[in-house]
Amino acid sequence: MSHDLPAPPRPPRRPLRRLLRHGAWWLQDYAFAAWWQLRAVVSPRGADDYLSGDGRPVLVLPGIWETWAFLRPLIARVHDEGHPVHVLDSLGRNGRPVEATARDVAAYVVEHDLHDVVVVAHSKGGLIGKYLMALLDDTRRVDRMVAVCTPFSGSRWAPWLLLPSLRAFSPRDATTLLLSRDEAVNARITSIYGEFDPHIPESSVLVGADNVQLPTGGHFRVLAHPRTIATVLAVAGRPAPGADGGAEARGDGEPRPGGV
Repeated sequence: MSHDLPAPPRPPRRPLRRLLRHGAWWLQDYAFAAWWQLRAVVSPRGADDYLSGDGRPVLVLPGIWETWAFLRPLIARVHDEGHPVHVLDSLGRNGRPVEATARDVAAYVVEHDLHDVVVVAHSKGGLIGKYLMALLDDTRRVDRMVAVCTPFSGSRWAPWLLLPSLRAFSPRDATTLLLSRDEAVNARITSIYGEFDPHIPESSVLVGADNVQLPTGGHFRVLAHPRTIATVLAVAGRPAPGADGGAEARGDGEPRPGGV
């Protein structure tokens, strides 16, 4: 009679499970992006329809190959809370270099005499927003920024892409390195991202910023996550430091669970 002990159970195949979960998020992400692109085309509302409101002004910066209308669902939600929302039709699909676009945005802010501005940005828009805050806003017209899925440290995939506008997101790109070294405005930035981003495997952690990691994945779906919206509204509703003794963002650089 054999007294051999039964073989121990096999450990769960966590790498496979994680791979399947990431794959599912990836498919859902592109389905979500296609739906938001469709909504951007069919909605009759124009940029001027969102300029009313007595709350703090919000300036929305889309990602590459996105018009401002791609972010229309988020824009409408912010506007419904009483914030005038500003967008730049002139950005088109946002394919120009970060520096040139940031200068156009800075000119817009001055031309419209905006103050105490909160920037809400997606992907490349976050780089434009940080360039604006760090290098073009000496009088601090822009108070804070909420950046969603922004490649602050670049993306390892960028050097392998064909289009120069996409290769510009390389970790070795001069603008990426310039912004990475300049940490002066990071404490006024909230960076939101998921557990997995197929476009930015490095994640969107920004040293010294208020980093918020959500329990989901994707590059686009994060825009509509309830905690993303809640965080945007919380930051937009937060008075500028000095206005009523408001405190700066945490700025400890440590990722925290999704929340406000």
